[in-house]
Amino acid sequence: MRVSVRPVASPAELETALAVRRAVFIEEQGVSEAEEMDGRDAEALHLVAVTTDDRVVGTCRLLQADTKIKLGRVAVLPDARRQGIALQLLRAGEQHGRALGGQRAVLGAQTYAIGLYEQAGYAVCSDTFLDAGIEHVWMEKRLS
Repeated sequence: MRVSVRPVASPAELETALAVRRAVFIEEQGVSEAEEMDGRDAEALHLVAVTTDDRVVGTCRLLQADTKIKLGRVAVLPDARRQGIALQLLRAGEQHGRALGGQRAVLGAQTYAIGLYEQAGYAVCSDTFLDAGIEHVWMEKRLS
């Protein structure tokens, strides 16, 4: 599956990205609506992975705190997984983070996905913790 990754292009496309997150995190993984929709989406840069037929199959968001970029809410629909889309989202997030002056990217990774993030150059920098009842670790990568 070929996709392009870019910032959301419209309010309707943002709603589609949020629908991807709901499908993955709320419906599939059982995260509560309140935990997933944490009130920070308005301050974030949202990226989408879009197929050649304009279907949004993945998303992630960037939050900036000074020179730190937090990548989060990385979600890919089940029928689009294992095709490198999450890695494309991460790379695009890092590129946009650098353009915003980011020097370091951080993310909270579900422990089952540590290998994916390590493949993208991230390193674990914390002990395991629970977020929405799911085991996570903090991971980071230098951008500059």
